[in-house]
This record gives sequence, C-alpha cells and structure tokens, in this order.
Amino acid sequence: MTHSAAAPPLDLAGLTARLVGPPEADLHVVLLHGFGAPGDDLVPLAGELLRATGSEPPPPSVCYVFPEGPLELGGAYGDARAWWLLDLSRLEDELRRGVPRDRRDEVPDGLPEARTHVLRLLEQLEARFATPTTRLVLGGFSQGAMLALDVALHRERPPAGLVLMSGTLLNQAEWTPRFASLRGVPVLLSHGRADALLPYAIAEVLRDRLSAAGADVQWHPFVGGHEIPRAVVAAGGAFLRARTSG
Repeated sequence: MTHSAAAPPLDLAGLTARLVGPPEADLHVVLLHGFGAPGDDLVPLAGELLRATGSEPPPPSVCYVFPEGPLELGGAYGDARAWWLLDLSRLEDELRRGVPRDRRDEVPDGLPEARTHVLRLLEQLEARFATPTTRLVLGGFSQGAMLALDVALHRERPPAGLVLMSGTLLNQAEWTPRFASLRGVPVLLSHGRADALLPYAIAEVLRDRLSAAGADVQWHPFVGGHEIPRAVVAAGGAFLRARTSG
C-alpha cells in the first residue's frame, strides 16, 4: 500500500490518533487496527480508499481517523498495540493445528474497557470537529472490526455505515438483541475463505444475523486469508463514495 500524508498525531480522549484529510470534513471514517499491529498500521489504507473512490487528490469532504489501541505489547512485538489481550499460546496452538476457534460465546477480557475508550473518542470527535453520528463511518480490521461493531451496538445512535474487515462474532448473548439497532445501516462485511485465524463460517453467521436484523449488508468474501485484498479496498471505496454522495 502507498502511504498517505497524515497530520501529526493528536490526543482524542486519551488515545493517540492520526488524521488524514481535513478535520472539518463532512464525513469522518474511523478505522481501528487489529491485534499486534503498530498504531499507524491502517493509515496507508486512506490513500488506497481515496483512489478507489475515483477521487484524487483527496476530496475535502472526507477525513480518516486512525486511533491507536491503548495497550502496548512491547517485547518481541516492538511497537505493536492491541485493544485487548489474547491468549497467545492458545492462538499459536490453533494455528499449528489449522483449526480457527469459534469465538461467538466469548467475552474477551478488556472488551468493555476498549469500548469505553472508543466511545469517548467518538464523543470528542463530535465535540471538537462537529461530526454528527449521521456523518460517521466506523470500522476496522480483525480485532478492530470486532470492536467497531461492539461500539456501534452500544451507542444510542447508529453510525452512517460500518466497515468490518475480517472480524468475527463475539459475545452473542449481548450482541444478538442489539443487532436490531442497526436496522437500515449500511454494513460492508469482508472475509477470506482461507482465514486461518477467524473462521470463515462464523463470518457467514455474522452476515446472516446482521441481515436478519435489517442491516443493509454488503457481503464481500474473497479467496485469501486474514488480509485486506485489493478487491475489498475497491469495495470499500465504492461504499464510502455512496456515503459521501448521500
């Protein structure tokens, strides 16, 4: 991916965030990185998405926001960060056996705290830059996608759209009755058929649950693993173009 110019990092509700595009933009797109990624991991995605919209140079109506997860992993992970911690020995065992785990009944330790961080960030984004919920798209990759959906399900007002790339269904006892709050919300959902970390079949379950609740799901399966392929970037560009022209 080609890097896009980002403004110097700023503090939003105690989280370091990078902005690409004018803060006063009509549409804000908040994207959350995955577990073990550096805080600026998804910043290059802004340029790819902007090119995918057919708008280059970047239009003044979109601002991308990339917050850093609050947990610094350190050690062998370098500057990698996370929204909540994982049982790495269990994950490594699953990867060795080639059997990704069904997490739909799990409530990760640290999920409520991560949710609070992002909810506060969105509140401050609205307060500082006059970003109404109707002009906010929330999303992420992997752990960031799970957190983005969890946050959307716990806000009083739904976002203008959700971009959920290679996430999974979690905490279904609490999420399921909340899915109805996303009725009519556009949701881009992507997943690799050969994903070794998060089961493709459970992504299909999540798709069906969201659709049954009335969300406007755009499903983008792809031949590949735990990644963001060009086809998903192109779909994301079209998805965001529809939000800016609406």
